[in-house]
Amino acid sequence: MTGFEALYPFLYPPVDEAPGGDDAREREVFAEVRRSTREKVAEIAALRERVLATYADELVACARAMAAAFAAGGRLFSFGNGGSSTDAQGVAAMFSAPEHPGAGLPAIALTADVAVLTALSNDVSFEVVFARPLAAAGRPVDIALGLSTSGNSLNVLRAFGEARRQGMLTVGLAGYDGGRMAEADVVDHLFVMPSSSVHRIQEAQTTVYQVLGELTRTALSRPGPPARRPGSPG
Repeated sequence: MTGFEALYPFLYPPVDEAPGGDDAREREVFAEVRRSTREKVAEIAALRERVLATYADELVACARAMAAAFAAGGRLFSFGNGGSSTDAQGVAAMFSAPEHPGAGLPAIALTADVAVLTALSNDVSFEVVFARPLAAAGRPVDIALGLSTSGNSLNVLRAFGEARRQGMLTVGLAGYDGGRMAEADVVDHLFVMPSSSVHRIQEAQTTVYQVLGELTRTALSRPGPPARRPGSPG
C-alpha cells in the first residue's frame, strides 16, 4: 500500500474483501473517522491549554507592548511561509478589520504583495522577501510579527533581524522547540507551540494571535497611557 492509501488505510477495503461487505466496511470507516477526530480535538485542546498556561503573563506583556506601539501610531507587519503565510494574512485582517465594534488597527501582511515577493525572489533571494519591505517601510514604532512552524525559516529570521535593526517590536510564533527563532536574539516576545504536528502547531498559533488581538484591543480601550515598550526610554 503506497501513496494516499498508506496515509488513510481505513478508507480502503482489503483487496480480498468478500462482496456484500460494503455496509460493514462503511460503519468501520465512520467509526475510525470519529475516533480520529476525537483524538485530534483532544490533542489541540490539550496543546492550547498548555500554551496559554505557559505564556499567560507573556501574552499580557506582549499585548501591552503592541498596544503601546499602536497608540504611538505604529503599524503591524505580519509574515510567514506556506500555511503560515495564510495565517499572516489572517493576523492582518483580524487587526485591521476586527469583528467587534471599534476602529481597525493598521496591519499589513507582507505575504499579500505577490509582485514584491516574486520580484525579490527572482532578482535577489527568497531569504530577503520579508526583510527588504521592512527595511523600506519599517519604523521604530512598528511591530513585526512572524510565524514559522519549525522556527527555522530563514526569510522569517532575516526579517526579524531587519526589524530589530529598525528598532521595531518583534513577536514570533513557532512550533516544535522554537528552532533557530528561539536561539536568535531578535525576538522580543516568542511563543512556542510544543508539538511535532504541523497541523496542531498552526491551530495553536491561531489561538495565540487571536488572544493577542483581543488583549491588545482591551489594553487600548483602557484609560491611561499603555505600557512602555521593551527597550524604549523610560
